Amino acid sequence: MLIKLVDMINLTKDIHSLTDFKRNTTEFIQRIKKTKHPLVLTVNGKAELVVQDAESYQELLDAVELVETLKGIKLGLEQMQKGEGKKAEDFFNELFNKLDSSNE
Repeated sequence: MLIKLVDMINLTKDIHSLTDFKRNTTEFIQRIKKTKHPLVLTVNGKAELVVQDAESYQELLDAVELVETLKGIKLGLEQMQKGEGKKAEDFFNELFNKLDSSNE
């Protein structure tokens, strides 16, 4: 599975006021769907909201999940190298014993 990272924000095209977005919602939504670029909305000159299409948002969530998984694997490998933790065989034996005793 390939994960396409969110396109970079174009500072000249992708930052608009919330008021401008309200006035031209349909046009902005069409552009977001076409370009897949998120849109930064400002209130009083400060970035307040980011609007993006659902598909790009899901890709972002998938990328975050992958990063979190990789961080967990890295942590586990580091702990293993330090001699911390349990052998997988011991862990699963304990788990199965607990499951067996809870079914009685």
